[in-house]
Parts: sequence; C-alpha cells; structure tokens
Amino acid sequence: MDLEGKIISREISQLLWESEKTVGTAESCTGGRIAEALIAVPGASKYFKGGIISYVNEVKENLLGVSHELLEEKTAVCEEVAIEMVKGACKALNTDYAIAATGFAGPGGGTKEIPVGTIWLACGTPEKQITFKISEDEGRDVNLMNATNRAMHLFCEFLKTENPKNDEENSVES
Repeated sequence: MDLEGKIISREISQLLWESEKTVGTAESCTGGRIAEALIAVPGASKYFKGGIISYVNEVKENLLGVSHELLEEKTAVCEEVAIEMVKGACKALNTDYAIAATGFAGPGGGTKEIPVGTIWLACGTPEKQITFKISEDEGRDVNLMNATNRAMHLFCEFLKTENPKNDEENSVES
C-alpha cells in the first residue's frame, strides 16, 4: 500500500475508533482490496467486521439482497446496485457503515453502454449513501487501484460529514 493509502486508512481508523462505529465491505470488481486497505491499520478488528466478495450476481442477490429485477434491468454496474450492496452489507454484517464497489475493471467485460473502466462506488448507512462513478479505463491494475483509493477517500469524506465534531475536536487539540 502506498503512503497516501496508509494515511487515509489511518484517518478512517481514527474516525471509527472515536465514534465507536463499525464497517464492512461489499466488493465485486475490487475483490477484497477495499477490505485490505481498511485492515492495514493495527486495531482494525475493533471496527472492521468483514467483507463479502460478490463477484457474481447470484451472490449479490443471495447474500446482499440486491434485487434480481434491478440486476436484469440495469446490470450489476450501476449506481443503484452499488447502493443496494451498501444496504445489504450493513444488514448481512451487522455494521453501522459499508463500502461497496461494482464495475468492469477489464480488460474484458464492458459493453458499448458500460465500457471497461466503469466502476460505481458507494458507501454509507442503510438510510444514507453517497456514490461516485469512475469512468476512465487505465488498465486493470490501475483501475482497481484507483477504485480502492477513491472508495477509501469517499468513505472518509462520508465519515467526516456524519461526525463533524471529530474535525472540530481535532482542530482544537492540534
């Protein structure tokens, strides 16, 4: 993991420790890389409960509760599925928060409508989620690295909006 990744992992760790909240992951194309980034910090077992690698639609439906109709209508690579993955992971893993990723990392799998490099990220709670779409194809390895890093940043931003007092306390103590 690069230095930037370690810094964001540590920041997320601090926010979760202070809020005493838990997180899990629901990953398709990233295959556990987001979970790996979350547990890079010692003590992660206090807030990280686990992850579900939902590489195929069957797992998205059966373990995460993603609607079969939604998958048929919009495919697995869409904002709505990423949101459903967050909700499903929170429920299945009994966590306060979840981070999800679904997309086409490449080199194959894409379509004219949804090209390789399209990756939807989502994070949040069962009641509130934020999303981000990556649409650049920079090759499989870079696509996966970008998705993991962006997911971590997205989640950190979400945590800061959920717990603004942590930012205030940290700036006063500094």
